Amino acid sequence: MDIHEYQAKEILAGFGVPVPRGGLAYSPEQAAYRAREIGGTKWVVKAQIHSGARGKAGGIKICSSDREIWDAANSLLGKRLVTHQTGARGKGVYRLYVEQATDIATEIYLGFVLDRKSERIMIVASAAGGMEVEEIAENAPDTIIRLSIDPASGMRDFHAREIAFGLGLEPSQVGQATRILLGCYRAFRDMDATMVEINPLVVTGDGDLVALDAKMSFDENALFRRPQISELRDKSQEDPRETYAADRGLSYVGLDGNIGCIVNGAGLAMATMDMILQEGGEPANFLDIGGGASPERVVKAFKSVLADDAVQAVLVNVFAGINRCDWVAEGVVAAVKELEIGVPLVVRLAGTNVEEGKKILENSGLNIQTADTLADAATKVVAAWRAVPAIAA
Repeated sequence: MDIHEYQAKEILAGFGVPVPRGGLAYSPEQAAYRAREIGGTKWVVKAQIHSGARGKAGGIKICSSDREIWDAANSLLGKRLVTHQTGARGKGVYRLYVEQATDIATEIYLGFVLDRKSERIMIVASAAGGMEVEEIAENAPDTIIRLSIDPASGMRDFHAREIAFGLGLEPSQVGQATRILLGCYRAFRDMDATMVEINPLVVTGDGDLVALDAKMSFDENALFRRPQISELRDKSQEDPRETYAADRGLSYVGLDGNIGCIVNGAGLAMATMDMILQEGGEPANFLDIGGGASPERVVKAFKSVLADDAVQAVLVNVFAGINRCDWVAEGVVAAVKELEIGVPLVVRLAGTNVEEGKKILENSGLNIQTADTLADAATKVVAAWRAVPAIAA
């Protein structure tokens, strides 16, 4: 789960990371008021969306007066900001963060990520801040510092000092950097984060270190024990298809194709999508209904898939172990009757109670194509999808 910049800064500030003074705004009038609260002569108005590269997309504006702040806020609120991370759809801007402008001398990149291979927290730092980490890796790879933290001992002061000296900071700044690095580490560890990124961490004209931007992502499987983090979720920044499914306990990832997939098990779901692609089709989603799928759960899966208007055919592919094919078949029949599915439907069942499941489908009298193998199912659903325009005509 991602959160906004202002939320990440609030969390990090609680762990001792210095951030500029700022305030949240939902209207141009409120943005101007926040600037007066903050004080000073120059401010930055930032669009709050779950994406990087906001500045390049016009989502960050430097202002020197109330009028400029009002105009900047008015131009951003309600706009869909498109960056290379959002895709063509972009993300809507519904809140702004007004922040005191900072005198920047140098910029540093600092990131904490979960290295799943080593099962450790990996620190990535670079003196070439202000760029995306991918750009740094391509354009300035020699500046990248990597440090893996042993979970048994955790991060220590000497780890932080090693990174600080590696970044070329002055001896007087090493103490500040150490506190920032240790604060980020504790925030990552204590909040069940999967990523903490400060880009840029700036050295000001006075020689102080300040987190000018911040991002945090969290392990969704740990949110049950982090209610204070769960409350920070902003559904307006998420794919509505994925949000609808997640709220119903389904694992769903929206894609750009036209063939909906309802499958049990992540591995089988990946294989199903591969087979659809091999046959010349395009999957519209990844959906794993999980084990022990009841008829009611199958109906919810159909509702999630069909919520995508781009879906022109649906493939159900279930290999029942914990599941039962007769339960899945009952769910398919109930979904077709309840939802009045108007797109071709292909069902392939295998495993526990498969014969009972097939009988339920056959005796339903509904327009449901069946298949015995995954290859056969993929061939049939792609053929049915290709026939859709001809039928519509």
